Amino acid sequence: MTIKKIKEELKVSDHPVVKSLHHGAAFKVLILGFRKGMILKEHKARVQSKLTVLEGAVIFKEENKAVELKQYDEVEIPTEIMHSVEAMEDSLCILSQGE
Repeated sequence: MTIKKIKEELKVSDHPVVKSLHHGAAFKVLILGFRKGMILKEHKARVQSKLTVLEGAVIFKEENKAVELKQYDEVEIPTEIMHSVEAMEDSLCILSQGE
């Protein structure tokens, strides 16, 4: 139901919608929902993380590089580096964090 809730909330949201899919003592799995043009503003990952696109397309930006990710593409997110995510189209991503 998590993805369905995100899609419903996106209809009226002006920012990305993020919800926990699963978590444990040393890991988290989050689902991020975007409408086209939404930006997850710059922030740092404190733990090892990987972003995978389930639907749509996003641009992952870190320091001086930008990587376009389409459905099923993934990127390792380095810790302690400023980064952001911008949706090129309506998108759903999964973010896994932890060891």
